[in-house]
Amino acid sequence: MPRPRSLLSLPLLLALLLAPATATATGHATGETDPVLPLLVTEGGAPAAALLARDGDRTRYTAAGRGVARADHFRAGSVTKTFVAAVVLQLADEHRLSLSDTVERYLPGLLRGPGTDGRHITLRALLTHTSGLADFTRATHGAVPLTPPQAVRIALTLPPTRPGRYSYSNTGYVLLGMVVRQVTGHSYAVEARRRIIAPLGLTGTSFPGARTSLPLPHGRAYAADGSDATALDPRVAGASGELVTTLDDLDRFYAALLGGRLLPPRRLREMLDTRTAHGSYGMGLFPAELPCGVRVWGHNGRITGSYVRTAATVDGRRVVTFRVDTTEISDPGLEPRLLAAEFCPRTR
Repeated sequence: MPRPRSLLSLPLLLALLLAPATATATGHATGETDPVLPLLVTEGGAPAAALLARDGDRTRYTAAGRGVARADHFRAGSVTKTFVAAVVLQLADEHRLSLSDTVERYLPGLLRGPGTDGRHITLRALLTHTSGLADFTRATHGAVPLTPPQAVRIALTLPPTRPGRYSYSNTGYVLLGMVVRQVTGHSYAVEARRRIIAPLGLTGTSFPGARTSLPLPHGRAYAADGSDATALDPRVAGASGELVTTLDDLDRFYAALLGGRLLPPRRLREMLDTRTAHGSYGMGLFPAELPCGVRVWGHNGRITGSYVRTAATVDGRRVVTFRVDTTEISDPGLEPRLLAAEFCPRTR
């Protein structure tokens, strides 16, 4: 009697059961979704990955692995910097501060150390990572909850970099958070909620302060060694990386920012100007040149248990955000491949 074609061989059945699940916005498994995203699981070492693409009013959701959903809240790490930079630029447009002001004007006496003097460091230098300030996380490795003054004091014990040269430093954005409080009388979190989160209806976005738990719904988060890192004190990062958000909210935020809804044209041009950082960084945004010649703008965020990346066209019409539920992707080449697959017509 012929073997029924509906029966699968045991090896094939096991392969199907063990393969990472890939889902579209409808939640059904499909073999026609983004070809690169599952590689973040199979080759990148992430337990799960998810992506939300936005093109005008259309969205497309894709997931790979287990235990991740579109509505999940997650930690966004240094994506926080884009929010803080937008607040500072709004304050500059209101003439409540100037980007050429020094740190000393708002935080007198705070920056004094070997090779460091707040009387010669401007807010523009903080925004563009050209201040010469050491990154406090070189000492804490993002694992020690700190107050902002403590983070700055630790940075002052570390060798500074050369002022005027681009050198990524979380310390600069901690200082910008302190400046926002001095100028407005409110924390950067309060100002971001009032100026960005509430007007855009980002209902899944928050600054948790000292709250270690994530809002519901959420999946699990895993450190690089595989241990559970779902509970985390956000004060390990503060204004440089405490944000909690969702895929939908990040797409909506970057679409609004680059689309001109949060800043007037002059200030948005300043945000996108990379000359101070010699092409590496604007203000809370950085460019990426894709193999097809397309340039996208956005930011990434890495914090224990979470890695996220948002990239968008300069007009904000097309936005892609992807995330994994672990600290980093073991194969760094997968990120540019994924962005090329999303933004380059010949590779999509």
